[in-house]
Amino acid sequence: MSVQIHASEWLNTPGPLELSSLRGRIVLLLAFQMHCPGCVIQAVPQAQRVRASFREDEVAVIGLHSVFENHAEAAPERLRDFVTEHQLSFPIAVDAASLDHPVPRTMRALQLPGTPTTVLFDRQGRLRLRRFGHLDDLRLGAMLGQLLSEPSAASAS
Repeated sequence: MSVQIHASEWLNTPGPLELSSLRGRIVLLLAFQMHCPGCVIQAVPQAQRVRASFREDEVAVIGLHSVFENHAEAAPERLRDFVTEHQLSFPIAVDAASLDHPVPRTMRALQLPGTPTTVLFDRQGRLRLRRFGHLDDLRLGAMLGQLLSEPSAASAS
């Protein structure tokens, strides 16, 4: 995975995560904003369900709080309250602000069109899905099943 997560802060993890260190696992990265209705109602609960449904050594779920509007309402302390209130257990990166652009750094690097966006990387770190908007549970489950059924890099060699 050549993509890096540029985070100004991490929640629910003892330290920063590198996508490259998750090779061998499917990675579900959810770009969200806590004030985005589609994120709060559909995408964030879906990510939490995925986190609860799969072993961490098979599927890693990472939230990416990418704020590109209403910055004052999305301060890190409010995000911490949101994470506690919604009992989120997956690691969450606060996407680092761009110095020269309104869109945060990781969101720009991944060319994400907005929130919510679901991004899936396979076990080899290849980008397999970048989906803006709601992704149906059945469709996401089928895609995760397909990716899990593919051989890992270790077993393919």
